[in-house]
Amino acid sequence: MAIYHIIGLMSGTSLDGLDIALCRFETSQVNVQSPETGICFSLLHAATVPYPDEWQHRLARLPQASALDYALADVELGKWMGLQVANFVSQLPFEPPHEMVVASHGHTIFHQPQSGLTAQIGKGDCIAAACGLPVVCDFRSLDVALGGQGAPLVPIGDQLLFGNYDACLNLGGFSNISFRCGLAFDISPCNIVLNSLAYQLGYDYDPDGSLAKQGQIIDPLLPALNKLPFYRQAAPKSLGREWVDQLFMPVVQQFSTYDTHSLLRTVTEHIATQIAHAISTHRTTPQPIQLLATGGGALNQFLIERIKSLSASTHVTIPDTNVINYKEAIIFALLGLLRLIGQPNCLKRVTGAQTDCCGGHLISR
Repeated sequence: MAIYHIIGLMSGTSLDGLDIALCRFETSQVNVQSPETGICFSLLHAATVPYPDEWQHRLARLPQASALDYALADVELGKWMGLQVANFVSQLPFEPPHEMVVASHGHTIFHQPQSGLTAQIGKGDCIAAACGLPVVCDFRSLDVALGGQGAPLVPIGDQLLFGNYDACLNLGGFSNISFRCGLAFDISPCNIVLNSLAYQLGYDYDPDGSLAKQGQIIDPLLPALNKLPFYRQAAPKSLGREWVDQLFMPVVQQFSTYDTHSLLRTVTEHIATQIAHAISTHRTTPQPIQLLATGGGALNQFLIERIKSLSASTHVTIPDTNVINYKEAIIFALLGLLRLIGQPNCLKRVTGAQTDCCGGHLISR
């Protein structure tokens, strides 16, 4: 039984901060193609470091910035992330493990797999230099180069770590789902839009969905969102900020004369509708589906209520807060482990690539 200690880093599109999760993995022989493969994990310690206002504004504007500004942000965010890791390790409430590796997702700025492009900043070399630990980074690029979507990457973690559920739903910047059969895809925008609307009301996010609950569904807006062509595409498929900015938000902005509470209510209903449709379309049994819901949106009680109401024969499980908040960081730690031991961490059946691959660059000081 081999033991690995890996620090997973996750920076989501909602810009709420950097998730840091120190995980312990115990493995014997690993074969990701075998449903019998088991990896035991425990979350030893975790923290979220909020982005300073300067970084929030800088990252939000970066897609329109110059090439020089982009390159500088890549370097400087890597240094910042590395310093946060060093600080995290120095404040562990126990003696740090002797050997640790950092697995960093980075922060996505561009995701255009149809053009062979995906770009996550937070330069791995700079993370390694600042924290003094080996780093695995850039998990998506090889899959995209092989013709895949480069997303979602979480399903392999759902398979290996949470395989006792029929499906795993992540409610982060975007909603995505992975089924036990191996099918996985992005469903819709989620917190990337909900947080933006909540910000107009003076909140960083919609606590418990209480803001949305105060509004009314805008009858012409809901079907307009549901008719967006993405929802008719077959999997594999993925979403990026560009899609939200260019196709989703222009529809919402056509109804900007309505109150923001009602915009939130309508978008919440839209998200729940698309999730319910994804579940009903791809369910393989009439028996109740056991669904694990994680990500920040799992704490949005009103959104969860709407998903439950619209998803017949679905039992939704909300796990403990650590799994809700840090599941993606945990899974990127797992992807780092798979890279270290030379096992595939991107599956062609999920992303549509030519072949499975072992993605990620390993950087050692």
